Amino acid sequence: MTMPIIPKIPLGASIETSIDFLAEHLSFATKAFAKVVESGIDLLVGTMMFLPPWLLILLAAGLCWRLSKSRGVALFTMLGLGLIWNLGFWSPTISTIALVLVATSLAIIIGMPLGILTALSQPAYRLIMPVLDFMQTMPAFVYLIPAIPFFGLGKVAAIFSTVIFAMPPAIRLTCLGIRQVPRELVEASDAFGATRGQKLLKLQLPMAASTIMAGVNQTVMLALSMVVVAAMIGAKGLGGEVWKAIQRLDPARGFEAGLGIVIVAMIFDRVMQRIVVRKRS
Repeated sequence: MTMPIIPKIPLGASIETSIDFLAEHLSFATKAFAKVVESGIDLLVGTMMFLPPWLLILLAAGLCWRLSKSRGVALFTMLGLGLIWNLGFWSPTISTIALVLVATSLAIIIGMPLGILTALSQPAYRLIMPVLDFMQTMPAFVYLIPAIPFFGLGKVAAIFSTVIFAMPPAIRLTCLGIRQVPRELVEASDAFGATRGQKLLKLQLPMAASTIMAGVNQTVMLALSMVVVAAMIGAKGLGGEVWKAIQRLDPARGFEAGLGIVIVAMIFDRVMQRIVVRKRS
């Protein structure tokens, strides 16, 4: 039912027209972006699939131990990935991890400079913060819609929507960390004649490191959740296995694929949490 007095505002039609206009006139840029991202994903997946699963599991456990300094995390990584291999989801898991790594890298590369700009510029803060509020309250499924006209179905569209969805915590917590640096220390660095770049690189960013890493952790978790949702537009991976299980009413396969997603999420989360704790200490 629509309002009887005022005609319906053509909000949806306007957005659709804008998306069609941008998709038509930015096709050269979206094609170039798609080619680069697709090549990066294929290279990463090909490299990881080239190694035998047992060797990659040992390397992953060693890397997790190196980053977290925890034998428990390393042991969980080894047992968790071993279980995924045993269940027959090795290839989808590698695809999911590659998508998460690429999407998270892009989100951090774009998000952290925006976070620094937001922290140092009050006009930028007033402009970007409402946009972040909008982005973080928008349902995840909505991000899949504009990705399709620009990139079609597949992994690149999934990466695009995942980067947009996962980027806000990287911006917000980078800004928060820099703004939480004690004013006395900033004034002291000004008194000693530090330039803006020296103050940022030698004082504000090091002191904000733990908060920034907490933002990176949230970005990784959001990227993983969105990559799973993006199976609906052809991202495949473990989310694709869950989607197939739903379509085929196969609860056993759906549960096993879901367990694989939980294991991957716990490995990323535990490693990032340990890094945050070490930064704070």
